Amino acid sequence: MSWEQQGYGPQQGHVSQQGYAPQQGYGPQQPYPQGYDYGQQQYAQQPYPQEYGAYGEFGEYGQGVAVEETAPLPVVEPEPESEPAAEVTDAKEAKEAKEAKEAKEAEPVPPQRDRYFDTLRALALIRVVTYHTFGWAWAGMVFPSMGIMFGLAGTLMAKSLERPALKVVKSRFRRLLPPFWFWGVFVVLAMLIHDWMPNWEIVYWIVPLGDPPGNAWGEQAWEILWYLRTYLWFVLLSPLLLRAFRLAPLPVLGLSLAPILVLNFVWSGPDNRLGTAMWDLSTYLFCWMLGFAHRDGVLQRLKPAVVVVLSLAAIGFGGWYAFSHQADFGTYDLDEDPLAQAFWSAGFVLLLMWAKAYFGIDFAWLTRLRRTNRIVTVFNARAVTIYLWHQIALILAVPLIDRFWDVPAFEKYLPLESQWFMFGISWVLIGGFVLACGWVEDVAAKKKPRLLP
Repeated sequence: MSWEQQGYGPQQGHVSQQGYAPQQGYGPQQPYPQGYDYGQQQYAQQPYPQEYGAYGEFGEYGQGVAVEETAPLPVVEPEPESEPAAEVTDAKEAKEAKEAKEAKEAEPVPPQRDRYFDTLRALALIRVVTYHTFGWAWAGMVFPSMGIMFGLAGTLMAKSLERPALKVVKSRFRRLLPPFWFWGVFVVLAMLIHDWMPNWEIVYWIVPLGDPPGNAWGEQAWEILWYLRTYLWFVLLSPLLLRAFRLAPLPVLGLSLAPILVLNFVWSGPDNRLGTAMWDLSTYLFCWMLGFAHRDGVLQRLKPAVVVVLSLAAIGFGGWYAFSHQADFGTYDLDEDPLAQAFWSAGFVLLLMWAKAYFGIDFAWLTRLRRTNRIVTVFNARAVTIYLWHQIALILAVPLIDRFWDVPAFEKYLPLESQWFMFGISWVLIGGFVLACGWVEDVAAKKKPRLLP
């Protein structure tokens, strides 16, 4: 449904009779934020080496210069104690230089960012804002952003779990919750001003393991939190999921599509927060496990023909189910149909992950495009901020554009009725939120706060 049809823009779904909250945007609906490692998860941007041309050796100076002959000076014999002192000094300096060199070599080399994954995450965030602006049902088929975000988050989580699991889980929560709390203060205060009175369920505004409560006035802002909730559950379950995956990688990967089939055809789950979480976890479980498979090198060992056939089969089934059940959901939008979303995303993300592993794609050339590389850097360092605040930016864009009508020049020369104009204004507001609120992500990551990374 478009923004024009709902006043402020495309509204996202509500919990259905079956207990399923349709996926939104980032599909994030972060990256989440899975981004969001919505989860998204957060990694500091590392410098990339630039390519420089080779330089020739410098010539020696002072050659061929005539030297005036002078009378020989008397030879001065060195003091007996000066020579041993010089030797001691030279030995000490040589030892210090050697120790400094060894210490420098022993320092861990910071890992280089993978620009392929960073670019996919940036595109996923752009697709989320685009979908929430225009409400295009086909957007999820062109680029299933939420499945991609969960796949990327799964890869990073598998890498992080090389450290103690408890430490990794605490780190993930620490990096995600402070930006969420900062954002939540404004949303909760706004709802309180509009006659909302919370009860004990306000605890979900502290740790969003369930859908937080709120009133209809703030629903458009907080309904995107399904991604953060799903990401946090995946983080909690990852130590067990990764252990099960490594016992039998391919069978467990295939079976990760079973839960969504069970919920869709056998048992729809409870009609409460638990049921909603079960639907979202089941929808993107395969994508998260694909992240494990990529990290452990399982995808790289698969034959190209097998990958292509399986991917096209999953995409084909997901597309067929979406179009053949439009009467049930009122649209072929994947975000409204969990089973179609699960299979379409599975096939799409499988191709992206396998291509990365098999061909070794890294998008290293991106570092030579300074402006584009800078944009990708900012999107990845501020993924949680962009995901959380983009809905508020879209909400504020509408009354802001209404004020433009009061200015005759704006009314005459600006396309105030165009959704593309609102799209542009929304990105200006998102940029403002990144500058004003993005520093919270730095604090959460125990870094020095900056306006831009």
